[in-house]
Amino acid sequence: MKLPNLLEAKKRTNEKVKVKTDEYILTHELKHLGEGLFYYVKTYGCQMNEHDSENIKAILEDMGYREASSMETADLVLLNTCAIRENAHNKVFGMVGRLKHLKESNPNLTIGVCGCMAQEEHVVEEIMKKYKCVDLVFGTHNIYRLPQLLKKVLDQKGQEIEVYSMEGDVIENIPTKRDNPYKAWVNIQYGCDKFCTYCIVPYTRGKQRSREKEYILKEVKELVEQGYLEVTLLGQNVNAYGKDLYEDYTMANLLEDASKTGVKRLRFVTSHPWDFTDEMIDVIAKYDNIMPYIHLPLQSGSDRILKLMGRRYTKESYLELFHKLKDKIPNCSITTDIIVGFPGETEEDFADTIDVVNTCKYDSAYTFIFSPRIGTPAAKMKDKISLEEKEQRLYRLNELVNQYSKEANEKYLGKVVPVLVEGMSGNNKDMVMGYTDTQKLVNVKANKDTIGKIVPVKITEVRTWSLNGEIVE
Repeated sequence: MKLPNLLEAKKRTNEKVKVKTDEYILTHELKHLGEGLFYYVKTYGCQMNEHDSENIKAILEDMGYREASSMETADLVLLNTCAIRENAHNKVFGMVGRLKHLKESNPNLTIGVCGCMAQEEHVVEEIMKKYKCVDLVFGTHNIYRLPQLLKKVLDQKGQEIEVYSMEGDVIENIPTKRDNPYKAWVNIQYGCDKFCTYCIVPYTRGKQRSREKEYILKEVKELVEQGYLEVTLLGQNVNAYGKDLYEDYTMANLLEDASKTGVKRLRFVTSHPWDFTDEMIDVIAKYDNIMPYIHLPLQSGSDRILKLMGRRYTKESYLELFHKLKDKIPNCSITTDIIVGFPGETEEDFADTIDVVNTCKYDSAYTFIFSPRIGTPAAKMKDKISLEEKEQRLYRLNELVNQYSKEANEKYLGKVVPVLVEGMSGNNKDMVMGYTDTQKLVNVKANKDTIGKIVPVKITEVRTWSLNGEIVE
């Protein structure tokens, strides 16, 4: 049994990150361990978690498991968890409670909890104390060991916990089962060293460690050869790519090299404003296959709150970057994240945030009430703001965000835009759905033959969160 340790997870040393290419091992026995059995993976949280789940699914299928259509028909259920907000914690433990009842009617059901929540001390303590139905707990650093861990669980019929609180290595050659046949995630870095005072990610994901460019570009080239139309480069802070690995190779260089692979669409998430360079902006503007869509988290428009958050930029420098992006990248769409009710936030601080939103008029924004994470500095800060006040501020902010989202979409009315069609529309069986180069959701009047193609679409109707259109012949 290996339990998480928050103090160990916080440590940062100058020890060189190891690139390991042969950690994923499947013996003959492990290759057949899941034969005749079905798995179900439920994912919470960010794109990194979604991609981790693609790795988990591929590993399970290497072991002979097949994917179940529901938890009720599965022999193994894994919850790949998120630790960013309290709401995510509550959802996971609610789901564990539901699985406990399933296990009462199916004693052979194996239940596992993995991902970022599994890296938190208090979460594992709670699982050990209250949720004996959970058979397996593993974290973000040892996904490649899933076959060995499952064998222990099935052999011993007891609770197996293996969570490493460490800076982390880079593990290559883990298989992937892509959820989307046209769009693919590619990790370019893991972890984060920013230590924003509210954020648990540096503790759950380890230190910032970039993948070597050769591995990344090889993966992108292979995806292009396999017919994928869109690749998204993933990291907790992609703009800082290479700083820990190279002296003269940056995110700007990687974007340029990745764009030259011939991929039709190239994206990246998530950006930290502090590391967004002019060179990056120039590369994005130069290459047509780098999509004009930037997710640029603000978090707060108040310099005082930004300092308390440890964000390392000011309102002025953020706005300067925002205007550079808008000025240099044609038709650039920008979205953001905003936290309301950070400890000590005054009405004046909140007004500064509103001022930035009124200036930037974002295409959309992900807005949240501050959620204290155990072990982070912000969780210890005095918070005198009532929940009612926080909710009122969030409501006022969302009213504005929705207004500007609709206004941004209205600019598309009557225009012809490229849309990568991904599947049938969930709202109308006679329509398909996809995304523009600027990451706008579009429902298109077309048949299923267009799925998997980038097609010209004339926008005929505008809504707050989506567009409707028809194909231009």
